[in-house]
Amino acid sequence: MGVWIIFIAAVLLFLAFDLGVFNKTPHVISTKEATFWTLIWVSVGLSFSFVIFLLFKYEYVNNPTNLLPGKAMLKYVTGYLIELSLSIDNIFVIAVIFNTFKIPQKFQHRVLFWGILGAIVFRALMIFFGVTLINQFEWITYVFGAFLIYTALKLLLSKDDDEFDPNKSFIYRSLRKVMPITPKVENEKFFIRKKHLLVATPLLIVLIMIEFTDILFALDSIPAILAITRDPFIVFSSNILAILGLRSMYFFLSNMTQKFQYIKYSLVAILSFVGVKLILTEHYEFPEWLSLGFIFVALAVGILASLRKKQR
Repeated sequence: MGVWIIFIAAVLLFLAFDLGVFNKTPHVISTKEATFWTLIWVSVGLSFSFVIFLLFKYEYVNNPTNLLPGKAMLKYVTGYLIELSLSIDNIFVIAVIFNTFKIPQKFQHRVLFWGILGAIVFRALMIFFGVTLINQFEWITYVFGAFLIYTALKLLLSKDDDEFDPNKSFIYRSLRKVMPITPKVENEKFFIRKKHLLVATPLLIVLIMIEFTDILFALDSIPAILAITRDPFIVFSSNILAILGLRSMYFFLSNMTQKFQYIKYSLVAILSFVGVKLILTEHYEFPEWLSLGFIFVALAVGILASLRKKQR
């Protein structure tokens, strides 16, 4: 329990520094700054695998699945890369939401910051219940696996012109019925007063929509990582560190979404693979190098194919 408390405290401490020191004044995140923080967070995420090795070697965390330190390390890296790759699709949706509501770039970081806090809570709850369900009902792995394969097929058959329209979403239409909303973004606040009335700004609407979007994407990502391991700490830490890198990755990739047109097929391949792995988990154990290699190859092929088409 002590390791969990230290990990969560470290995450919250950095988030406090992030908003209170590094981004105290709202500003436009440049490509250079986004690239720097993306490299920092990916380095932190991958380097944490050595922490996982030490934690399991010296038994500082519970080890309900009896993992050896080296295997725990590999499972963490595999899970982290899966979460990171699946978050790319989330970035595209976030970009559409920001563009639809015309949120100035200098305020986008603040919205994503508070979105991260909500995502940590929701992911923790979903991981807890997901691990509990699998441990109590082994047949649930077939349901999770089938759901991942269904999601992959749905993504494969979706057309490029089927864009997500936030204005037509159930969430936005419901929010407009229960609270007054000002159409303009005047500052970084989520609420402002107009004629003695507390009115929500578009920033609050975007924040709520991003939270619900993350929950929907977590329905895919949580079962995906549970196909790799059922160890609660590995699942939680890989998820959270991938989410923390999501903000910088958003600013890094949001202006280059058109360059990665084939990344969708990489995600289809990854979701299909982990879905099959989850279904067969009780009958056959996939070697960790196979899972890790498949993810690397799928992402590399999608990115290289996209860049090659862009050059043509």
